[in-house]
Amino acid sequence: MTTAATPTESGSTAAGTVPPGRLWGLMAEFDTPADIYEAAKKVRAEGYRWWDCHVPFPVHGLDKAMGVKPTWLPILVFFCGLTGCIIGAVLQWFTNAVSFDMWALVPVRGYDFIISGKPLASIPTWIIVMFELTILLSAFGAVGGMLLFNGLPRYYHPCFKSPNFHRATNDRFFLVIEARDPRFVRSRTREFIEKLAPLSVEELEA
Repeated sequence: MTTAATPTESGSTAAGTVPPGRLWGLMAEFDTPADIYEAAKKVRAEGYRWWDCHVPFPVHGLDKAMGVKPTWLPILVFFCGLTGCIIGAVLQWFTNAVSFDMWALVPVRGYDFIISGKPLASIPTWIIVMFELTILLSAFGAVGGMLLFNGLPRYYHPCFKSPNFHRATNDRFFLVIEARDPRFVRSRTREFIEKLAPLSVEELEA
């Protein structure tokens, strides 16, 4: 007979199991890059969606093992740079080759900056400003997009409550499955994680 998972199994806190608070997930600790790589492949194959790996340095192939899709950040940076390039060209064309009388609403001559005898509307003359604005807006897009896509800044994370997690920046590798995952059932998920042969398994509260 099939029975529904009890509140404790589906993620809520059982008395005496974790400190008071809602169960956030289960964290497994591994000793080597090979261990976390193999564990990530098995977790992905099991069908979990809300999980992550925390490692002290980049592990080759781990993103593919996790099924991480390519980021949209390069596309965002490209269009930010393109915007900067266009702004640089239009700005110099508007101020030097042509301007606009805001009161009369008619075009007027620009400031007529003659540079090396070049025409007032000269792309080679504008290259430096166009290049600088391209780099500037690309940098803003890269930093801002990275923060946005990663949900940063984030001053709190449930993993920070674990004393063992401090070694994530030194010599330990951690895999965390969140309780909000549709496949997460407390007892079954813990049993599955233990089959991955971690050094330890820890319950995290929100």
